[in-house]
Amino acid sequence: MRALCLALIATLFTGTPAALADDATERAILTAIEAQLPAAEQLLEKAVNINSGTLNHAGVREVGDLFAEELKAIGFETEWVDGTDFGRAGHLVASYGTKGPRILMIGHLDTVFAKDDAFQAYTPMGANKVAGPGITDMKGGDVIIIEAVRALKAAGALDDVSIRIVMTGDEEASGKPLAASKKAIVDAAIWADIALGFEDGDGNIATAVTARRGSTDWTLEVTGRPAHSSQIFTPDVGYGAVLEAARILNEFRLQLEGMENLTFNPGRIVGGTRVTDDAATATASGFGKTNVVAKELFVTGGIRALSPAQLAEAKAKMQAIVAANLNHTTATLTFAPGYPPMAPTEGNARLLALYSGISEKLGYGKIDAVNPRKAGAADISFAADHVTMALDGMGLMGTGGHTKDEVADMTSFKKNIEKAALLIHALASGEAN
Repeated sequence: MRALCLALIATLFTGTPAALADDATERAILTAIEAQLPAAEQLLEKAVNINSGTLNHAGVREVGDLFAEELKAIGFETEWVDGTDFGRAGHLVASYGTKGPRILMIGHLDTVFAKDDAFQAYTPMGANKVAGPGITDMKGGDVIIIEAVRALKAAGALDDVSIRIVMTGDEEASGKPLAASKKAIVDAAIWADIALGFEDGDGNIATAVTARRGSTDWTLEVTGRPAHSSQIFTPDVGYGAVLEAARILNEFRLQLEGMENLTFNPGRIVGGTRVTDDAATATASGFGKTNVVAKELFVTGGIRALSPAQLAEAKAKMQAIVAANLNHTTATLTFAPGYPPMAPTEGNARLLALYSGISEKLGYGKIDAVNPRKAGAADISFAADHVTMALDGMGLMGTGGHTKDEVADMTSFKKNIEKAALLIHALASGEAN
């Protein structure tokens, strides 16, 4: 009885749920997080106030240096992976430990807000809300990573796991080629057993991401036989580039829209007698006359699929459609390297169940899987195929990502630090097996 009373008293004064009172390490982790919280919020503010738009290489590096110093103080070995080969600032990689499960923690340093953007500052809004460029996407997630491992270190639990942290500098606008841009994540994932991503998911603390659709760009190029428009449809002239493209796009719609969780989108189209394209600025122009059958046309678009098999099936259907040309037309369809899908797996589901159980034990409620239609592509997709289990959406929650209305719900900050730290402690104890 006396032990129970002491446990309940401890709960009142530390905020630690009674369900954790029998685990001294968990109590120590939560106590460390509580003590560090004001400094963690200051670190977040400092990071948000550094502009790190993807193309502001100096700013991206400055945020990387800031976080590297924090991780070095915890005991991590850090490395800056130079991004010259893929046209970006580079990535921060930090490593700790040589035993226990190998865990990859994924963040990114860059934001969508350019150096000259008007939206630049961390701004408290009251009611536990803070506005700021990249505060949820994803400097809040980066700080959650740092504070989770800091608490594990303070509680003496960090030595039970091996951690590799990769914070990329080009998640919002990937460098090219992707093989060079994503090499740091792929290499870390090959090393790891488990991958944890700290994006904000769908902004709902009651969800996490077990599946993300991949994202691949495609280009359709169509040619026709130019002639006076009075001769269109004749055996000698055929249908022209515009009508052939219309056939192809409509057939894409008919054959692909019924595939669950798959979407394709033609984002840009230009046709006529001649067309020009500036790929660097995604602008194009076309010249043509109403009385001339169109000679050429191109379309650029994207496709998102939930699994590699689904993407392969969709590509095969699209190529078959493109090959069935109308008279006197030709067409080619090419796919660029893209973000692979993070397919739903049993391992991911087990990891979510463990994470959800920790959330419930803390009194924060159940966590469900995000609908893949609400989860865009992210860096964890390059890791997911190389690990036994993966989970994303563990970052700082909020609304308005990628806009000047980006606002963090700071009530999720401490909660998700706690959940991440206790998840890693549970993984070290083999609870996901």
